[in-house]
Amino acid sequence: MPQQTTQDTPVPQQTAQDTPTRPGRRRFAGYRRLFGLPGARAFTAGNLLARLPMGMFSVSAVVMIAGARGSYALAGAVTATGLAATAVAGPWLARLVDRHGQARIALPATAVSALGSLALLLCVRRDAPDWTLFAAYACTAATPNIGGLSRARWAHLLRDEPGTLHAANAFEQAADELCFMLGPVLASFLTGTFFPEAGTLVGAVLLLAGMALFTAQRATEPPPRARSKAPSPLRSPGVPALLVCFTATGAVFGSMEVVTIAYADAGGRRAAAGAVLALQAAGSCAAGLVYGARKPAAPRLHRCLAAMAALMTLPWAAASTGSLGVLAGALLVAGMATAPTMVTAMTLVQRRTPDDRLNEGMSLVVTGLLIGIACGSATGGWATERLSPVAAFGVPATAAALALLVSLAPEAARRVTVRGFPQATGGHRSTCARDSISVRPLTDGDRK
Repeated sequence: MPQQTTQDTPVPQQTAQDTPTRPGRRRFAGYRRLFGLPGARAFTAGNLLARLPMGMFSVSAVVMIAGARGSYALAGAVTATGLAATAVAGPWLARLVDRHGQARIALPATAVSALGSLALLLCVRRDAPDWTLFAAYACTAATPNIGGLSRARWAHLLRDEPGTLHAANAFEQAADELCFMLGPVLASFLTGTFFPEAGTLVGAVLLLAGMALFTAQRATEPPPRARSKAPSPLRSPGVPALLVCFTATGAVFGSMEVVTIAYADAGGRRAAAGAVLALQAAGSCAAGLVYGARKPAAPRLHRCLAAMAALMTLPWAAASTGSLGVLAGALLVAGMATAPTMVTAMTLVQRRTPDDRLNEGMSLVVTGLLIGIACGSATGGWATERLSPVAAFGVPATAAALALLVSLAPEAARRVTVRGFPQATGGHRSTCARDSISVRPLTDGDRK
């Protein structure tokens, strides 16, 4: 009997599903999905361009004002005024964005902010009275929450894809870290290489151009909402306690920056402080991207905060060695806890804020961070002068521990109440924790 030829032998066909996928590609599939969405690359490019100046303006203003007026105290007071004005105006501006749309509000507001920066430049250049510097820089508070605008677009586009939205939030946090790492470097280069006003001028141009490109992408813009009947995000269950956590986390950032600069200055190496702080941002950026590539689990904020509280003790220990290199390595490792904490907390804010007030909710987060940064900077400066630069590293460690305690307190209250009144709780979170991080009906996933 003749043998069958190979042409008669069926050959199994390899389908796309059977094709082996490299682990690295599988791991970062969420990011590929993000930028495969129509219009995502364009609005991300515009948003990053507009976000970069956020790390430039403060440094540029300090260099410009201190160089012209010979007073770092005046420069610090002017930038602090802008910070306070931003914290107040941010939620109000975000509410307008939710109601009328990003393009109608964000672009004109950005134009006002850019004009404020240019007015500051002219006041410094023309030797105008000091009060005009405060008035001009206060106008920059009209800058929208640029990162929040981008996160709102991702939340709109990926409302049915929580896994991909997790990757989007991680990417946005990494982008924040990158911009605040590169922004001061670019500002220092421009002000040192060209003229003191160059950083402010270039920052204003980048801000306006980036926002114009971002708002031009109308297909990905969330639809405007009518006047919301939902309560303020401040009254949403769990959001107030989250904002307290953000404030404590901001205190970690603000105090760490001041204390690190003071520590480097005490050793005669102040010029290296910027590079050392950039390592902390680099560690956070890398950890955020890796965290976003992982399959998202149920948000466990207290775990992230526990990791941050533990790792923030490393710079304190490293500072006692007297080596700036050892401190730099400790900051790199400590920074790795920052982005996962921020991503998890931001995800919880998005879940617990009404859809038609999402920009307002995320702007409140920025307000909490700014308040925390201001308080942390002041406390870190006080500890540096009254104690020592080494002992002052206890301030960011204490702020991180405080954030952890805030996240654990509602859960502890819930357990006490549930044990004391098992029939009254009916499977819901205790009313004692109604304004806490943990407030919502218990689900099967919670019980697991």
